[in-house]
Amino acid sequence: MAAEGEKENPLIPPWPELVIGLIAFVIVFGFLAKKLLPNINKVLEQRREAIEGGIEKAEAAQTEAQSVLEQYKAQLAEARHEAARLRQEAQEQGATLIAEMRAEGQRQREEIIAAGHSQLAADRKAAASALRQDVGQLATELAGKLVGESLADHARQSRTIDRFLDGLDETASKAEATR
Repeated sequence: MAAEGEKENPLIPPWPELVIGLIAFVIVFGFLAKKLLPNINKVLEQRREAIEGGIEKAEAAQTEAQSVLEQYKAQLAEARHEAARLRQEAQEQGATLIAEMRAEGQRQREEIIAAGHSQLAADRKAAASALRQDVGQLATELAGKLVGESLADHARQSRTIDRFLDGLDETASKAEATR
């Protein structure tokens, strides 16, 4: 047995076990190759197709997103252009409105000034007329007292008053012209 023990190597199996193991391996490998390998290949092919389809879908979605982005940018640029145009129109309308309002204000101011001047002239005439009557009456009374006779004659009284006031007007006009 000692000679047999030295001959047998524990790392090298006996020939019948080696043949049986090799046959079992071929059977298991054949079974796996016939049944399991086609299923694995089928699943791998489906995954590859799904990945390629996903990539194609992603590329299509990216192309569509790029197209939508370009449309959005174009619409945004158009909206900005339209907003600038509207803003310019509003500024022009505002300037026109301001000019119209200034012209209307100027016209109203001139009307008010003209009305004031005409009112002032009318008031001056009324005051001059009232003053003329009062001064004439006082002058007639004073002249009557000085002369000692009544100047009740209305026509004579009016002529005297008119001459006196005309003389005053001429004196006042000359005084203003020399200034």
